Amino acid sequence: MLTTKIIGQKIAEARKKINLSQAALAERLFISSQAVGKWERGESMPDLITFNRLAELLGVDLNYFSENFSSHFNVESQSESQVNKSAEISTQNKKFSGISNKKKLTWDMSHGNWVDADFSGLKNLHEKFSASNMQRCLFIGSDLSELLLKNNHVEGCDFSASNIKNSHLQGSYLSNNKFTKCSLRGAVFSGSHINDCDFNGADLSGVEFRTGVITHSMLEKAIWYNTSFTGMQLGNLVFDGTLEDCYFENCAFDMITFKNARIINTFFKNKSLKRIRFIDCQADKLTYEFLKLGKANLNGISRVID
Repeated sequence: MLTTKIIGQKIAEARKKINLSQAALAERLFISSQAVGKWERGESMPDLITFNRLAELLGVDLNYFSENFSSHFNVESQSESQVNKSAEISTQNKKFSGISNKKKLTWDMSHGNWVDADFSGLKNLHEKFSASNMQRCLFIGSDLSELLLKNNHVEGCDFSASNIKNSHLQGSYLSNNKFTKCSLRGAVFSGSHINDCDFNGADLSGVEFRTGVITHSMLEKAIWYNTSFTGMQLGNLVFDGTLEDCYFENCAFDMITFKNARIINTFFKNKSLKRIRFIDCQADKLTYEFLKLGKANLNGISRVID
C-alpha cells in the first residue's frame, strides 16, 4: 500500500540522486525546508500541483510517485532526456546561489488544499491561489503584493507584517486571520466576507472595500487614508486614529463606533447613520455636515476642525 512514508522515501531518493539538498529543493518550490523534511519523514504529503513541480525538478515522471512504480530510483532506467535533465538541474542548483533569474515566475497554485503550510518570509510570492482552501497557513513577513485570491476560504492564517500591496481578494471568505502590521496599500476586497480578523496596525491606505461584509474585526491603530467602503455591511467595529479622505457610500452600519478618532474630509453618503456612535472624536466642517445630513448622533464629536 502506498503511504506518505513511501512517498517521502521516493522524494528523498530522487533528490539525493541529483545531489540536491532539502534547502535547495525548498527554495525552488518556494516553500520552507521544514516542509520538505516533513514530506521525506512521511509526516505530510505534497498536493497535486506540487507533485507536478516536484517531478519536473527531480527529473522523474509522475508515475514515479505511484504505487505500481518501483520504489528504487534507478537513473539508468530513465530515458536519455530524463538523465540529461537531472544532470542539468544538478548543475544549475550548484550554481543557483550566484544566478539571478530575470524571468518572473508566474505559477498558478489555484484549486489547492493549503492546510498548515508555512510560506513565512518568502519573497516575490506572486502566485495565484484562486478557489483554494487555506487554513492555518503562515505568511509572516512574506511578499504577497499583487496577489489574486478569488473564491477562497481563508481561515486561521497569519499574514502579520506581510506586504499585500495592490492585491485583489475577490469573493472570498476570510475568518480569524491576522493582518497585524501588514501593508495592504492599494488592495481591493470585493464581494468578500471578513469576520473576526485582526487588522491592528495595518496600513489600509487606498484600500477599496466593495459589496462585502466586515464584522467583529480589530482595527486598532490602523492607517486610514483614501480608504473607500462601497455597498459594505459593517458590524461591531471600532475605528480610531485619523481617517482622512475616506469614503463611505451605501453602507449598512450596525454597532459602529468611532473612538478618539480624527475624521477629516471623509464622505458619508448613506440613507441613515443612526447606528454610528462617536466617542471623543473630532471632525472637519465638511465631514460634520455629511454626518448631520445622514442624521448621525453628533454628541460624541467634541470639536469641529476649521
